[in-house]
Amino acid sequence: MRTIAFVTQKGGAGKSTLASSVAVAARAAGERVFIIDLDPLQTLVKWADAREASDIGVEQVPPPKLPKAIAALEKKGVTLVVIDAPGQEGEPAAAAMRVADLCVIPARPNAFDLWASEKTRAQVKEVGCDYAFLLNQCPPAQQSARVELGAKSLQAMGGLLAPLVSARVDYQEAARLGLGVSEYNADGVAAQEMKELWGSIKRRLKRAPAKVAPARSSAEKAPAPAPKAPVQKSVAAPEPKSAAKKPARKAA
Repeated sequence: MRTIAFVTQKGGAGKSTLASSVAVAARAAGERVFIIDLDPLQTLVKWADAREASDIGVEQVPPPKLPKAIAALEKKGVTLVVIDAPGQEGEPAAAAMRVADLCVIPARPNAFDLWASEKTRAQVKEVGCDYAFLLNQCPPAQQSARVELGAKSLQAMGGLLAPLVSARVDYQEAARLGLGVSEYNADGVAAQEMKELWGSIKRRLKRAPAKVAPARSSAEKAPAPAPKAPVQKSVAAPEPKSAAKKPARKAA
């Protein structure tokens, strides 16, 4: 199982819209997908309420319970977990970074989002998670100098996912109806963007070391000292063992 988290220190970058449409594109490609909503606004929980299909589970999970929830999803056969973190600094975003195999950092092509991306990248690097940037809400007509500058800036900071995602009405309408954009208008440009984006994320995931197993093992290490006590006691008291063998011989 693999886990991706959409994270940024600034709101308005389109994390929830991207997370829902990427989840739908991944589901269409054969993944068993579950979405974890860490945003207090519960945007994707509301998206799921509007969604008629039940092929993608969505649940809000408290940050302290995130590792246990991911471990449980893996046991149930989920192959992809998509985490939507709130657009602000704090424990929910930090928790998402700690458990994710890949952090996707979306940014709009403006100076404020690019500055926030630098700060987000620093926090992601601090927890040791792989990351990639995504330029979102670009003008659909043609790439402006502002978009080109944004793309170069993000690429220089650590890699840019393809394609650049355009600002289209299809994304907003799909979100309103509880759909992914590839469901809302399967032949549209936005749908093709999400299919390509999922392919780009999947290729990046193959390069990223899995972090799910370490997260579970660290939780399991807490009770580990307990079994050592009985082992030491049995070694330190060999006489009961010989006493136990004598009745066995008499019975024979």
